[in-house]
Amino acid sequence: MKMFMKSAVAALVLAAPSFAFATEYDIDAAHSSAQFAVKHMMVSNVRGSFSKVTGTANIDEKDITKSTIEASIDATTFNTNDTARDEHMRGPEFFDTAKYPAITFKSTKVQKAGKNLKVTGDLTMHGVTKPVVLDVEGFTTESKDPWGNFKRGGTATTKLNRKDFGLTWNKVLETGGVAVGEEVSITIDLQLAKKQAPAKTATDTK
Repeated sequence: MKMFMKSAVAALVLAAPSFAFATEYDIDAAHSSAQFAVKHMMVSNVRGSFSKVTGTANIDEKDITKSTIEASIDATTFNTNDTARDEHMRGPEFFDTAKYPAITFKSTKVQKAGKNLKVTGDLTMHGVTKPVVLDVEGFTTESKDPWGNFKRGGTATTKLNRKDFGLTWNKVLETGGVAVGEEVSITIDLQLAKKQAPAKTATDTK
């Protein structure tokens, strides 16, 4: 029996090495955002943003490639500083945020790329899930803010074709071309806040 217990404990220890050095973080929504740029009228880029990004990350200090992240972007916060255009883009002809209020990303692989990272994962938008690769630059080590919170962060970029996600609305211009480009450049600025252990109560100390 003792031998069985020792074997069982050893198996559990060996089965979960990737969690031994992982630290859990929340995405700090107040200091994170997602921006995009897309060609407009074939002549210039229109830039906009989603202001609410939430989620969690598990960062493995010993082996960064074992880290994971899950993020959610509130699609209803779409903003290009043009009220009429923003309402149209949130509507059924484009994002249809009443039906698809969130854009989500779940990592499946993390790779080192020199001083940077490549994070592969499943992006779900407008009810369609596709694999994408995020190039992450400037991923910092942990630092402590004036209020005692431990933070770290980085910037992720990628490009995608909006039609791959069923975002097909467009208008043909009289001069040729279309009103909205297909390729979209995405930039996500993330600040991560280390999860704090819950404060002990009087009951806990008894």
